[in-house]
Amino acid sequence: MALAHKQLDFESVPVRVSDKAAIAFSGQDKVPILKDGDHMVFDSWKIADYLESAYPDRPSLFGCAAGHGLARFVNAVVDRQMIPKLAPLLMRDVLDIVDDADAAHLRNGIEKAFRKTLEDLASQRDSGIVEFRRMLDPVRATLRTQPFLSGAQAAYGDYILFSLFQWARIVSAVQVLEPDDAIAAWRERMLDLFDGFARREQSRLEAVEAAS
Repeated sequence: MALAHKQLDFESVPVRVSDKAAIAFSGQDKVPILKDGDHMVFDSWKIADYLESAYPDRPSLFGCAAGHGLARFVNAVVDRQMIPKLAPLLMRDVLDIVDDADAAHLRNGIEKAFRKTLEDLASQRDSGIVEFRRMLDPVRATLRTQPFLSGAQAAYGDYILFSLFQWARIVSAVQVLEPDDAIAAWRERMLDLFDGFARREQSRLEAVEAAS
């Protein structure tokens, strides 16, 4: 979304989560990785910072220094509170759309982190989703008065939170948001941005069903 916002042409190269050899060229073992000529950047926040400084003539991801600082706060809230709350509830579904090697890698990592099986985590899904929705109240209140978290137009703060909902849409059929939620309407606006760029990413569940 940041690259689309910056109006930059790019090629995406998906990799299996267990295939660390595929990203060994970066000197570390995490994604996403941005390769821009001779420059290598990994970590979403660092990539956004790089794009903003390397392409100052393109639309700004932050708007100003104050916007950059506020987006950093949103990034911390999503990373430290929202992702740990929602991702474990949906991770069991992920096993149904990846190969055996990735499934084993994901199961091992998540179960070690939470000290529960993925099945146990999934069994808490109903109450967990309710708690997650409640956690979003500040977002909901903001979107009742403006179309995007960043104001009249979407910016990097929106993309940070949207990435979690996009991941959920791709990996699981669970309805994370109620249809009449202001955040659900915002999510639709986000999916429509850049000529439907994010909407074109097919749900993996749909892809698996179509192939079977």
